[in-house]
Amino acid sequence: MMGHTHALTGAIAWLGVAPSLAALPLLTESSRYIETGVMVNALTPAEFIAGALVCAGAAMLPDLDHPSATIAQTFGPVTWVLSKGVNWLAGGHRNATHSLLFAIAAGFGAHYLAAAQPLGRDIMVVLLIGLALRAIGIGVPGKKFASAMVNVALTAGLFLVFRSDGVGYAWLGVAVAMGCLVHVVGDCCTEKGCPVLWPMKQRWLLPWKIGIKTGRAFEQKFLAPVLSVVVLGLVYWRILPV
Repeated sequence: MMGHTHALTGAIAWLGVAPSLAALPLLTESSRYIETGVMVNALTPAEFIAGALVCAGAAMLPDLDHPSATIAQTFGPVTWVLSKGVNWLAGGHRNATHSLLFAIAAGFGAHYLAAAQPLGRDIMVVLLIGLALRAIGIGVPGKKFASAMVNVALTAGLFLVFRSDGVGYAWLGVAVAMGCLVHVVGDCCTEKGCPVLWPMKQRWLLPWKIGIKTGRAFEQKFLAPVLSVVVLGLVYWRILPV
């Protein structure tokens, strides 16, 4: 699947599942009163939005094994060189990084940063937000430099808003693992599938024997618009009435 499809499905996964995470004290750092006056653990509206962006960005991480992918082009030569290295280590595109093992490892890594490395956590959050914005097409059409500046400005602005709102990141590991897993599931719906249980080489395809062809009209003209509407609907449903 294309980058924007992965990012949108990542955001949908977070917005759909995150409300149930509010009941888990270990994944929330904020509390607020409900109408009865009882203090409960809860994700704030800002945390829902931050989580959706982080999960959308994390849904791009498995494609770091592809030097031509959106994530490999996002930060110029730095991410391109990194992508070449990951491609070699992973054994090529759609191998190690497109697996359940990678999603779990990425989630635990992000959880460690959230718990013990504030600077590393902030850097990861900023990078994932920027990656999410890039994937969904935020920028100036046909203007790479201008698009990059818009991305930087919006990313910095969002991060500062989240910081001023007191957003906690105890949920960071879950959001990153979820994004990576959603990416794998999405690619299992394409014609090539993924080695979900890597290092086993068997490739999984969902639904069975029905493969979506990446980048074709169905994905660009139907699937992407539908996913965009779903994201907006979930944001309205989950966030605005709060």
